[in-house]
Amino acid sequence: MRLVFAGTPEFAATALAALLAAGHEVPLVLTQPDRPAGRGLKLQPSPVKALALRHGLAVAQPRSLRLDGRYADDARAAQSALQAAQAELMVVAAYGLILPQWVLDLPPHGCLNIHASVLPRWRGAAPIHRAIEAGDPATGITLMQMDAGLDTGDMLLVAHETIAPDDSTATLHDRLAALGGRLVVEGLARLAGRHGGRGLPRTAQPADGVTYARKIDKAEAAIDWTQPAAVIERRVRAFDPFPGASFQLDGEVVKLWRARLRPDAAGPPGQVLAAADGRFTVACGVGALDLLQLQRPGGRRIDAAAFLQGRPGLPGRSLSGN
Repeated sequence: MRLVFAGTPEFAATALAALLAAGHEVPLVLTQPDRPAGRGLKLQPSPVKALALRHGLAVAQPRSLRLDGRYADDARAAQSALQAAQAELMVVAAYGLILPQWVLDLPPHGCLNIHASVLPRWRGAAPIHRAIEAGDPATGITLMQMDAGLDTGDMLLVAHETIAPDDSTATLHDRLAALGGRLVVEGLARLAGRHGGRGLPRTAQPADGVTYARKIDKAEAAIDWTQPAAVIERRVRAFDPFPGASFQLDGEVVKLWRARLRPDAAGPPGQVLAAADGRFTVACGVGALDLLQLQRPGGRRIDAAAFLQGRPGLPGRSLSGN
């Protein structure tokens, strides 16, 4: 099929790569404007833009698609590019801009979204993080026909993925990205009636079970040791790689990347119960955690034994968030 693709991060780049490998024609790619990144804060293209340029695809980076908004000139230029592309369908994955009604109505087959949850659970910006944080046993991908609401469109295809007990957002993201690529390729084959495809019947989302995955905020990084150990451990995994769970020690903000439950240990929340022989145990509101992988400012991730070297006198001390 002749497609416009709209997406920005690595999750979306995986889907675009799958569509190109399947032989779909992509005359235009929409992605977010380049952002400063790295120590030098140089402008960097999004993963989707980088992939598109490697394949010689036309790229547009409007700051908005609202024809009556602050960046109306960008929107009008994007409108002209979309009209010239003459695509049958738009595929959207983690694009980051709201699509106004004129965009939704432009392609003959509308706009399809690859969403990283089984809707209607975890509509919104951070479905992978929130599923891990909530302790969900499974999640998945929903291929959805987009409408004007926030992830409220009809479901076309759904695929499920188990969340492992040690999954972080990083590890689960990669599996879901690959699953999303496979699912959208399957969906377009069905839509085109190829390979015995049965079409793509729409299913309205259930009215029950709606939850919203609000955007991750850096302020959520600080560990609240009064929470149960199980809650903190899930948040550690959910916030890997961003923003990273953290606490303060000796005036430094230390990031915690991996922890293990110690339900047999207890003490005042935040108190260091053990800090020797490679074990770094901290009491929580319920139970305790062994801190397994940590990172000092400007350093790399290291195990507890390396972190504890040269740190005598920790047992009995109280840690705080940051």
